[in-house]
Amino acid sequence: MDHTKLEDWALEELNNYCEAEVKIYNKSPKSEKELIERIGNAQALIVSWKTQIPESVLKECRDLKYIGMACSLYDNESANVAVDFAQDHGITVKGISDYGDPGVIEFILSELIRLLHGFGENQWRKMPVELSGKKIGIIGLGTTGKMLAEALLPLGAEIYYFSRNRKKDWEAKGLLYLSLDKLLETADIISIHLPKNTKIFGEKEFKIFGSGKIVINTSLGLPMHIKAFENWVKEEGNFGIFDGDGGASLSREIKKLKGVIAHKKSAGWSAETQRRLSEKVLQHVKSYCR
Repeated sequence: MDHTKLEDWALEELNNYCEAEVKIYNKSPKSEKELIERIGNAQALIVSWKTQIPESVLKECRDLKYIGMACSLYDNESANVAVDFAQDHGITVKGISDYGDPGVIEFILSELIRLLHGFGENQWRKMPVELSGKKIGIIGLGTTGKMLAEALLPLGAEIYYFSRNRKKDWEAKGLLYLSLDKLLETADIISIHLPKNTKIFGEKEFKIFGSGKIVINTSLGLPMHIKAFENWVKEEGNFGIFDGDGGASLSREIKKLKGVIAHKKSAGWSAETQRRLSEKVLQHVKSYCR
């Protein structure tokens, strides 16, 4: 349906599971009408996170039996596909996971170390400091949050987390669960890993978090109110770190602020990511066709 970033070999292999040649579109549809026309009488489609597949489209495309998401499916509510409606009408929806996380972890560690030691344009405190002993809070202990915790534990950081569900096995490894407010009071550095369109930070939360702190966001979208973040990051000693996905909603003016470190590139995108994405999307198709 759009630029799914599947590798050429995977696109070619899709033809092995089709009666007709696979139709490939490299640009997102400009309207719902165009999207419906592209789907036509197709029984299966592959779509990236950039294109919405709402109920209104699914109602018009009654031949659909399978939707492959070339992106993560955290939960039905945050998905760009109307998953509940699709499943209620006999359409299988498959998302992928664990494909871009290693790059995200490398980005977070790299940017944190640069900021803490002053290897780049900014330095967090007057003297360079290490990750050891730092109080780091992870909001959202899914795959990425767990991988981050696993990378930080050997470095001697004190790790706290807030999640919808307690993770007793990770608490046994040394993580401490705190309520959101308590986490904000305790941590010096917070890394956010939440589903797309989740809002969790407002004026109240930034006030509790306070000054001389670091917030990192690599989630799809901005899990905070922009004005609240802008006011907070202008305070002395505060820094916000964003990759291309996490900071996409920030204005050009906000990105120019002293405490904002915003990159254009997505932290989770690499040659290895593309290979894993292609393999996982294709494997779901294979399993469905068996």
